[in-house]
Amino acid sequence: MTDRTGEREETALASPPIDWIPILIPVAVALIALPLVGSFSTWATLTVAALAMGMIIFIMASGLTLVFGLMDVINFGHGVFISLGAYMSLLVLRPLMGWVESPSLALNIGVLVLCILVAMAASGLFGLVFERVIIRPVYRQHLKQILVTMGGLIIIEQLLHVFFGGSPITIALPQNFRGGLAIGADVIVERYRLIAVVVGATVFLAMMLVLNRTRIGLLVRAGVENPEMVEALGYRIRRLFVGVFVAGSALAGLGGVMWGFYQQTLTIGMGLQVLVLIFIVVIIGGLGSIGGCLIGSLLVALVANYTAFLEPKIALISNIALMLVVLMWRPQGLYPVVKV
Repeated sequence: MTDRTGEREETALASPPIDWIPILIPVAVALIALPLVGSFSTWATLTVAALAMGMIIFIMASGLTLVFGLMDVINFGHGVFISLGAYMSLLVLRPLMGWVESPSLALNIGVLVLCILVAMAASGLFGLVFERVIIRPVYRQHLKQILVTMGGLIIIEQLLHVFFGGSPITIALPQNFRGGLAIGADVIVERYRLIAVVVGATVFLAMMLVLNRTRIGLLVRAGVENPEMVEALGYRIRRLFVGVFVAGSALAGLGGVMWGFYQQTLTIGMGLQVLVLIFIVVIIGGLGSIGGCLIGSLLVALVANYTAFLEPKIALISNIALMLVVLMWRPQGLYPVVKV
């Protein structure tokens, strides 16, 4: 009986209580916005659109929070992997345009999945080369990391110019992802935004499962806390961190595909345009925290959408103001500890 009691006490010590306050903040923001917006249908449309946008931002930012928070690498080249993933989708869309225009839901889903797989493979491969050539010589040298990753971003952007040209490219959503769905009498939600929510939630659950329920996730988190001990146990911490960087790059490519379909226009600088927003999300959520990254993404998207509707003139500074408020309250972010 005593042993069982001791086991329960150890379990309680090993599992700290969940901090619910950051989780409730996006809910509170949405509820506060309802009377300000006035119309329930308009509020519901803004909220669902913000959830979709927030999930796409999360996908793009989750790779950076892994690299930035767990590896202590400031990668300003992350934005170009978003652009790269978006443009890699053209390798699928152009030869399979018949699948895009087909009324078959299976073919529409198939072309989206193929776009995602190709984009993640290409971005992950470029990430491997990027880490070996550019990042590896400047580990733990933050100023040099900023300079060389910006240089790497410019180089890859120029390569995209060479292969795809500098003009914006319009892409079409698959047939069954176009238009909206009526929810109730007055609320109409775009189908693709619902798909974005599902994809984002799937990515979040998969990352939480891998990082908290698998040996690889355990080794990564242990390597962050005590790399010498992990090396002493016979594991090569450098290989683990390379894997984290490749995974973060692949997630950026996935985010690029989802963002490209969301905008339906591809530009070379599309990743760089959202890079500042992604850094804001990572800082708000807390370095290395996947849960914090998700909440930060949703919070940023909700505030941006509601502000753009209520006061368009201050919409551009709403995210900066949000970051200042959060950091004044919690200087290290919503979930400050570097763990997931």
